[in-house]
Amino acid sequence: MARLPRLEVAGWPHLVVQRVHEGQFLARDDTDRQALLAALRDAARLHGLAIHAYAVCADHLHLLATPARDDSLSLTMQALGRRYVAAFNRRHARQGSLWSGRFRATVLDPAQFLLPAMRFVEQHAVRAGLVQREQDDPWSSAAHHLGLRTDPLVSDHALFWALGNTPFEREAAWRLQLAEGLSAEAVQQFADATHKGWALTDERGAGALAQLAGRPVRPRPRGRPRKVDVTV
Repeated sequence: MARLPRLEVAGWPHLVVQRVHEGQFLARDDTDRQALLAALRDAARLHGLAIHAYAVCADHLHLLATPARDDSLSLTMQALGRRYVAAFNRRHARQGSLWSGRFRATVLDPAQFLLPAMRFVEQHAVRAGLVQREQDDPWSSAAHHLGLRTDPLVSDHALFWALGNTPFEREAAWRLQLAEGLSAEAVQQFADATHKGWALTDERGAGALAQLAGRPVRPRPRGRPRKVDVTV
């Protein structure tokens, strides 16, 4: 069965993960992490990708982002790979690709999933036991949303701005959302959707997405279609 083209739709938020080869590190030190974020910032600006949340993890990169064009996400990730991986290889005297295959992504309905997806991304270090509080992770967008720094990489989504009329109100509201956290089921839902590439949306949104993308956005039901009794 032929592989479906990656689901990428302009104007819709995408939850993205880019993993590295097993046994490798995405970044070996803070110099690498700074170079990664600089390369990502430049690539996103060049290709029209608005990044709403991110987390630099040990062996993968998480993004929540909205592309301005259907190819904005792919072009951004390609540019990131060319610049960052080349610099990483030079610095650490290695060769070959760092990435473990192509990036994975899911498209999500912002009204239902955008803010939970932001929590999913920014709480990674807490879930991994690396920090006790989200703001203690220097390599995610959490500190930006909590008002502890201004991150030039982040383009806040309108739904984040809707959390309050002032920065103080938005930061306080986001602190409460992070404290609420996510259920284990929600975490698994985001992880599965990102890995499999199926959209997170309701039936109406799935229909609109399928038309825009020109491909199915949800798995088809298994088994044969049910027979319909047409007798009268």
